[in-house]
Amino acid sequence: MRKITYLIMTLLCVCTMHAQQGFPDFSGMHFGCDGNSITAGEQWSKTVVDQLGFATHHNVAVGSSTWACHQDTQDYGSPDFAGISGGWLPTEDAAELQKRHNNVAKVHIQQFIAEVDNGSYPAPDVFVFSMGTNDSVLGTAEEALKGKSLDEVDVTTMAGGARWAIQTIAERFPDCRIFVCTPIQTGNTGHNEMNLKKIAILKEICRALSVQVIDCYAGSGISEKFETPNGKGRYLRDGLHPDVPGQKLMGRFIAKEIRNNFF
Repeated sequence: MRKITYLIMTLLCVCTMHAQQGFPDFSGMHFGCDGNSITAGEQWSKTVVDQLGFATHHNVAVGSSTWACHQDTQDYGSPDFAGISGGWLPTEDAAELQKRHNNVAKVHIQQFIAEVDNGSYPAPDVFVFSMGTNDSVLGTAEEALKGKSLDEVDVTTMAGGARWAIQTIAERFPDCRIFVCTPIQTGNTGHNEMNLKKIAILKEICRALSVQVIDCYAGSGISEKFETPNGKGRYLRDGLHPDVPGQKLMGRFIAKEIRNNFF
């Protein structure tokens, strides 16, 4: 009996060692990401970088951002580029409004590429998008996916903006593995119903571009049932934004999905 137990334990140890050795070594890899206020700064992405041991962390997320562009969105680096603002309170200041209209995925990605090209950051090995919560003009995946070129894509819709941003990263960094996180659940049921519509579109875009989806809505551990619409819940500090434990929970989930699906 002892011999059988010993053999079983040995096999388990060997299997565990092989499983651990099968995971990629991220210590020499570079991490990039884009998103909105849930991603800006050092929130879930810092947990991902720390847990997987990435060499660098290049985050161009800005609060209040959207996949969709505005009619007057400027290209990053254009001669009259006004900058980017994550402001959201009412204003009539024309300069501030222009900066807010530049706070979109297309401009973020143009900035990301410019910062790689000028040597501020290395080319990414993994890039994660996590946005969509603030979008209101959704469009359709069918319309956004027409043709092979991005020149005719309507980037003033969420679907078009998502295709442009994801495909641009894929074309510029062909060896980079791209992941797209779905919006998380919030404390507001109406908001969640809209998020599900957005997620359906994003999944179609990702399927067409052969990009991995990370289902944070269903798998991150953050649930509307334990959150309130406007106040502090289990993991959301205001019904929308994760607090520090929520950020770490979300980061651990995303890190696990990257580790398990990287090839």
